[in-house]
Parts: sequence; C-alpha cells; structure tokens
Amino acid sequence: MNLTLKVWRQRGPEDKGRMVTYRVEDVSPDMSFLEMLDVLNERLILEGDDPVAFDHDCREGICGMCGMVINGVAHGEQVATTTCQLHMRHFEDNAVITIEPWRAAPFPVVKDLVVDRSAFDRIIQAGGFVSVPAGSAPDAHSVPVKKADADAAFDAATCIGCGACVAACPNGSASLFTAAKITHLGLLPQGQPERDSRAKAMVEQMDAEGFGGCTNTGECTAVCPKGIPLDTIAQMNRDYLRAAK
Repeated sequence: MNLTLKVWRQRGPEDKGRMVTYRVEDVSPDMSFLEMLDVLNERLILEGDDPVAFDHDCREGICGMCGMVINGVAHGEQVATTTCQLHMRHFEDNAVITIEPWRAAPFPVVKDLVVDRSAFDRIIQAGGFVSVPAGSAPDAHSVPVKKADADAAFDAATCIGCGACVAACPNGSASLFTAAKITHLGLLPQGQPERDSRAKAMVEQMDAEGFGGCTNTGECTAVCPKGIPLDTIAQMNRDYLRAAK
C-alpha cells in the first residue's frame, strides 16, 4: 500500500505546531497503525529528520498509552479498537490519512502526537482506590456479590484510561473516564465505606483539572475502545448527588 500522511508536528508545548505531509510506500496491509508509523520514523531517522513522537507501550490494546485522532476520529473509525490494534487493511491504497493528537485543554501537547494525561492520574489519586488492610488475598467466595453488580463493575473496570472519550467529546469532558473509575469500585462491597467520599472527591478533581461538563452527546462511548456504556455517567451523577447531600 502507498499512503499520504498528514501528521501534526509540534516541537514542544510552546511551539505553534503545523501539519506536515509525508508519503509512505510499500506498507503491508497486515501492519498495525503504529508499525506503519515506525516505518515512517525509520525513514525520517535515516534522512536525518526528527521522528514523529507518539505514545505507545504494550501494543496489545490493554495499557491505554497509544492514542491519536485518525481522520477526525479518536483511535480511528474501527469500532472498539485502540490505535495499536488498528491495522492498515482497513485503509484504501493511496489513502490520505490525517493524524492529530488528543485535543483538550487538560491534555497539553508535549511533542507531536504525545499529550500530557497526568490530569487522569490526579483524578485517580483523589479517590480511585479502596483502603484495605494489607495481607493475602481473601478467598474468592468470602464476599458475596450480586451477579448484576459484578457484571456492571467488570464492564466499568475495563476502562484503560486512554483519553479517547475526552478527545471525542465536544465539551472536552472526562465524565466517562471518571464515572468508570468511580462505578467499578462503588458497585462492590469493598468500595462501600468510601463510596460517597470517592465520588465527591473525584468529580471535584475532574472539574478542577478543567475538563468540560457532560451533555450526553454520546461521542465518548462511541469511540471508547472498551465500550464503556453511557449509563455509567448516570451512576456517577447519582453517587455524587447522594454524597453532596
């Protein structure tokens, strides 16, 4: 495959940034999107140019590190797929592909396609944990959990914190991420002692980071690679209102 890439290049947070066009040839349809960028970077290095910076780690769709807006869609148009698991066979030969970083004020660009997502870390630090005594793991059957609650908690816990929900939201809201982290703990018995304080602290930290409010447009769940349902946000709002009262 031969491709034309329009890539966002930005040397640092203070640089204005610009789109740069590259031509990449002989791309295998079996390559992942990141492997295709590796090919581009190898060529740029050989030419003495600065390679395109982008986040990646496991390349297995589970760590949440990779993330870029591809042709206007966070992670690309393939449903429930992270950028690292997006393969080039989903693109046409001689396609023009536009690649940009996440666009949100709380996610400042570090370089090129790399953004600083430490705002998510601070939301987690505000209450995304369960305080329990140290020791060995309890027996699996020692704390009964209703099947419906367990299923909903596991659905929320699949969130990998990639930030696609923020990049896709017209308001730059982190409600889906925050709701997933609140809900998966709040539905389990171990999370009940801190349920109210957790919801209040994490929602308030989300607002303090500068994320926008949720207006239920649903763009977040449409691009979420793990398919976190929109009603997770409703659960977060219920917990927050209860805690506020």
